[in-house]
Amino acid sequence: MPIVTIQVTREETRSGSESLTATEKAALIKGASQLLLDVLNKPLEATFVVIDEIYPGNWRWGGIPVLHYRKKLASKHRQPREEPEG
Repeated sequence: MPIVTIQVTREETRSGSESLTATEKAALIKGASQLLLDVLNKPLEATFVVIDEIYPGNWRWGGIPVLHYRKKLASKHRQPREEPEG
C-alpha cells in the first residue's frame, strides 16, 4: 500500500486563497493515485495521499524565510539587461 505525501506552502495558490481548495486537493490526490496506478500498477483503492500545507513562516531556504528568498530571487531576475551594441 503506497503512501504519498505532497507538501505545498499555504500561499499564492491558484485560487488566490491562503490554502488549497477542496477541488485542488481532490485533483492532486487523483493525479498522484493515477500516477502510481500507471507506473507501479498500484490499485487506486490501496493508495493513500496526504496533503501537508506548510505555512511559509515555517519554511526556510538557505537560512532565510522562503518568502524573503523568493523576493530576493525575483529582484535578481527583474534587473534590466544591457542591450547589445549594434
